[in-house]
Amino acid sequence: MKVNRRVLNRTTLERQLLLARSPVSPAQAIERLVAVQGQDANPPYFGLWSRLASFTRDDLTSLLYGKQVVRGSLLRGTQHLALAEDYLWLRPLMQAPMSRGRQAAFGRATRGVDLEELASLAREHLAGRTLTRPQLRDLLAERWPEVEPMVLGWSAQSLVPVVHIPPSGVWNRGGATPFTLAEEWLGRPLDGSLPVERLVTRYLAAFGPASVMDVQMWSGLTRLRPVIEAMSLRKYHDTEGRALYDLPDAPLAEEDVPAPVRFLPYFDNLAVAYADRTRLMTDEQRKAVCVGAVVYPTFLVDGVVAGIWDLKDGVLDLRPFHPLPEPAMAELAAEGARLLGFAGAQGETITWQRPSGT
Repeated sequence: MKVNRRVLNRTTLERQLLLARSPVSPAQAIERLVAVQGQDANPPYFGLWSRLASFTRDDLTSLLYGKQVVRGSLLRGTQHLALAEDYLWLRPLMQAPMSRGRQAAFGRATRGVDLEELASLAREHLAGRTLTRPQLRDLLAERWPEVEPMVLGWSAQSLVPVVHIPPSGVWNRGGATPFTLAEEWLGRPLDGSLPVERLVTRYLAAFGPASVMDVQMWSGLTRLRPVIEAMSLRKYHDTEGRALYDLPDAPLAEEDVPAPVRFLPYFDNLAVAYADRTRLMTDEQRKAVCVGAVVYPTFLVDGVVAGIWDLKDGVLDLRPFHPLPEPAMAELAAEGARLLGFAGAQGETITWQRPSGT
């Protein structure tokens, strides 16, 4: 069966809670999304606000302090927020791509370092206490003074399951990243017994239908084709003939379902969940949205990316990629005012820049 791009778009938006704000709790939303991208503190708050019917900043902050949600390196080795129960099995699955990424970035610089000893020593330094990355880096440098200290700190983060406990990751909080042993913070051991099929199933529930390359792009895992092809999944093809997989009982959305304006924050999972992102944006727009390691915040009009936004000093700046009809601009202005209210911005100022022609 073939599915066109608009069906893929609407199905994805529905599963991402972006067609209508959902009444589920913030914890249930995070579980549905598998993990929420969290390199910076504020984007997860905006991402949940765009998806939920009732969400306040205190809702997520309370989950972080209550240990129901944790922040740490997960998918693709980048910072994510996940339910504690999910972190316990996700983090072991992510060890292979994290080790691979560490080797690519720092393998040469740590050629003379016994990585098992580094991980063991890092655990010893962290046992019973929280250290910032610079503090742990400096302690490790006492053992390997010939190695660039920064490399040691980042290597430890890749090799040892650590979480970044609050106030790290809390609204408007920055500063040095704290490291705490995940098992100590959660009071439970990690579970490395669960198969990768569980992760594929969770991904498809939140992002499907999708290709093997899509799953690999999102997760950072490789060699998933035999795994996915052996699973009991429904198989579609897109208009270019690519094979797409989905859960057998997961319905597709109708292509004519209305899609309201939505604001997606920096690094939103939806913007990085696919190798082929044309269900959400054109290839030219992707070049403007995904620049190096940065994924800029976007706004959706009729379900697809229509521009980039930024919020600074109480001013919401909208930068459309192309001229927008008056009804869309009015809807953006109304949703933008609500976003400013959520952020606690004073004045509710919205500015528009000339379309870039992207």
